Amino acid sequence: MNSGTSIRGLFEEERPLFSVEFFPPKNEEGGERMIRTATALQPHRPDFVSITYGAGGGTRKTTMRYAKILKEEHGFEVMPHLTCVGHSKDELLEILEGFAEAGFRNVMALRGDPPQGESEFRVTEGGLRYASELVALIRDHFPEFGIGVGGYPEKHPEAPDFETDMKNLKTKTDAGADFITTQLFFDNQAYFSFVENCRKAGILIPILPGLLPALSLGQVQRFCKMCQAFLPPELEKQLEATDPQKHPEIGSKWTLNQVSELLRENGPGFHLYALNKSKSTLAILEGLSLGS
Repeated sequence: MNSGTSIRGLFEEERPLFSVEFFPPKNEEGGERMIRTATALQPHRPDFVSITYGAGGGTRKTTMRYAKILKEEHGFEVMPHLTCVGHSKDELLEILEGFAEAGFRNVMALRGDPPQGESEFRVTEGGLRYASELVALIRDHFPEFGIGVGGYPEKHPEAPDFETDMKNLKTKTDAGADFITTQLFFDNQAYFSFVENCRKAGILIPILPGLLPALSLGQVQRFCKMCQAFLPPELEKQLEATDPQKHPEIGSKWTLNQVSELLRENGPGFHLYALNKSKSTLAILEGLSLGS
């Protein structure tokens, strides 16, 4: 099987990158929708796509199945996610070996959220406690892999303060990460401040902004609460005053404006949390083409 290319090299080309995140579908209907979305995005040639990994490895097999479909049938450079939750070190190495055998050369290394119904992260016996340990494990055993890590422009919800969060992020990057993809944000100033603080802390790797096109007011409020992200009053006002059927249009326009500003300010590209749906993502991509 043909091996993929490390995303590290794509960033070295010093051009804006475009990527999309998928999640493993829960059933065949969801799988068909995901594949339709992937097919619709093919002509736009994303530089890479990522696919998430369920807490406790609950979607491990599904992640691998659809990661192969995205790679083999759609020709995407695929970056599977991997978390520490529910796995020993040996199990993580086994999974990574499976990624390598399948031709993947990039991994999004995350500590992971606690399994559903639990409020605190628990270390699996023989496992890892921090994402930085997972990064180091990958770098030691699979040095050819490109490694992405997560960053929170508005602070990780579990961090007591920004200084502690920045120290933890520095530890992850020093362990061998190649780039950071941010958690969602709706105010670009949060991203600009985050990048500035990272540079001051000596974190010099690319920081790819992660953006969520809003589909509804309720969805945005849930995500903001979960991530402790700021919901701009103007976006909230637009959603509150508009027919819910038009919320995706408002969301895509808001994200398009975000992307346009980020690119004007020489950002390294953008990453869209597409939620396995194509309409908003395509509206953003087409809007960028019209504006270029």
